[in-house]
Amino acid sequence: MLEMRPDCERCGVDLPAEHPGAFICSFECTFCAECADALDDLCPNCRGELVDRPTRAKRHHADNPPSSQRRFKSA
Repeated sequence: MLEMRPDCERCGVDLPAEHPGAFICSFECTFCAECADALDDLCPNCRGELVDRPTRAKRHHADNPPSSQRRFKSA
């Protein structure tokens, strides 16, 4: 099951699991659409392809909660 990380690793913007607009690589590194575009759809961590992350309906959050661990690290 996907971890559904809550934020963009590059800019820190919130990426709720139930909303579209998040992009992930095969290691689930997560970026917003704007950052994925700026990265030419290549993950800066593994150089893998960034693809649209599927959404998870809120009704599934109780049994399958998205991650709450944020990955953005401000400089």
